[in-house]
Amino acid sequence: MNFFLLNIMLALSWGALTGDFHPANLFVGFVLGYFALFIVRRALEPSDYFVKVFQVIRFTLYFIWELLVANFRVAFDVLTPGFHMRPRVIGIPLDVETDAEIMALTYFINLTPGSVVLDISTDKSTMFVHVMYAPDAEAMKKEIKEGGERRILKLMRGTQTEKGRK
Repeated sequence: MNFFLLNIMLALSWGALTGDFHPANLFVGFVLGYFALFIVRRALEPSDYFVKVFQVIRFTLYFIWELLVANFRVAFDVLTPGFHMRPRVIGIPLDVETDAEIMALTYFINLTPGSVVLDISTDKSTMFVHVMYAPDAEAMKKEIKEGGERRILKLMRGTQTEKGRK
């Protein structure tokens, strides 16, 4: 049983019961449906849906934080005199393996102002990223690997990460 689809059906049912299909009301229905499913979860088949929802929320909040910090950094550099950028191209060894994981990490990096993925090696082991603010390449690699990549692996693979697999 797919709990996400069941949760969407409960949200749509909520919209039908209230006669209001506006996004805010459907969101309320989704949250109520989530709690209803959480209460009856032991009567249904085991699922990691309830863990995944919190992982998605945590990843979304982390991405919004990174987006805000990067925007303020770029805005500060544009609005103040002087040149604060330390641009460089860095090669990041990848722990992500599947195309979906690589795509998610690429979107995460590209959507953050001040960084863009230039290329991925043919063996998919290294990603080349241009960053505007990287005085220390190793610190930037660590930030991307421990920030975005680790969270994407946790979200897409569950609790199992590269370190946990070996």
